[in-house]
Amino acid sequence: MADEQRRLWAVRVRTTLIAVLAVGLALIAGGTVLVLLLRIELSNDVRDAARTRAREVAQVIAEGRGVPAVTVTDPDEEFLQVVDRQGKVVAASANIEGLPALARLGHGGSTQVDTPLDEDPFLVVAVAAQDGERSLTVLDGRTPAGVAEATSTVTRLLLVGLPGLLVLAAASTWVAVGRTLRRVARAEAAQRRFVSDASHELRSPVATVRQSAEVALAHPGRADATALAGTVLDEAVRMQRLVDDLLLLARADEDAIRLSRRFVDLDDLVFEEARRLRERQDGPRVDSTGVSAGRVLGDEDALRRVVRNLGENAARHARSRVALTLGTAGGTVRLDVDDDGPGVPEGERARVFDRFVRLDEARARGEGGAGLGLAIVAELVAAHEGTVTVGTAPELGGARFTLILPAGP
Repeated sequence: MADEQRRLWAVRVRTTLIAVLAVGLALIAGGTVLVLLLRIELSNDVRDAARTRAREVAQVIAEGRGVPAVTVTDPDEEFLQVVDRQGKVVAASANIEGLPALARLGHGGSTQVDTPLDEDPFLVVAVAAQDGERSLTVLDGRTPAGVAEATSTVTRLLLVGLPGLLVLAAASTWVAVGRTLRRVARAEAAQRRFVSDASHELRSPVATVRQSAEVALAHPGRADATALAGTVLDEAVRMQRLVDDLLLLARADEDAIRLSRRFVDLDDLVFEEARRLRERQDGPRVDSTGVSAGRVLGDEDALRRVVRNLGENAARHARSRVALTLGTAGGTVRLDVDDDGPGVPEGERARVFDRFVRLDEARARGEGGAGLGLAIVAELVAAHEGTVTVGTAPELGGARFTLILPAGP
């Protein structure tokens, strides 16, 4: 058990580390792409604004009104120059007046240049203008300081948020993996117990058949063929029932129980079971006077098996009496199966529906069954969206198994 716990712990740690690493790499890659795209988008916005302003000046020149006195809104963040083909400055904004042409660009070109206005380079775009026969170029330069500031802010936010996201991812993964591993551990334990119990149950009839055959072979003159055949048949039937039960429970584990739903008169199934129990030799006295009409929507064969398993269980534990009661109320059909046996202790009432559970372990297995009947009842009832519980029979004093199913119209 300690080795199993260490193994699960190691799996949990490794899974959490891998998840955190994967999330961290994804966040870093995504953050990097985000910052780059943001920088490109903001730079394009600055470039578009500069080009728009340069086109306005070029439009004034093209209209034949000469080269205007160019001005800028913010002298710290923008400049304008109009230069001729030889690179001579024809006009300039006041903040760079007297300076030579800061860039030599063709129409539509852009570049970054250093200026005395700021330590950071300015983004400059060029737009061609025609003043009569003179070809001019309008240069508009803008500082990308806003771009750097915005990307810097986003980067800081990402750096601050990344550790928090990693912690959240680690905690979520740790909890989720822990829950999953606990379910896996319980499933593995249940599977081992299931295989162990099933092998034990199958071993008993196989051993009986083998023993009978060995006796018959060792003493052929004294062997009773009819008795041997009867023994083999009984044990074969027992094994077939056990295998059928195991297959049904296996389908239930895989959510593969398929129900053929139609309207079923549950009272007919209860009366059928009452007749079967009355026909048993040395069986208990069966009272079915409390059975009234009750119709449900479900699988008739599955519901017949539910009623039979409940009836078999009551007859097995009853001293002398079994009572069946059926009625409809509040949109549900309720079946009570009472017996006057020892009952089910309150602390065992939830466990009694588990597989291979027998509260009377001292009883012979051949008489007590494999302990799958009530487990099958629970699975089939759940598939019909109903409930089954166990309590105390108020009149007979033994166990009362209560089945509640949605009523059909």
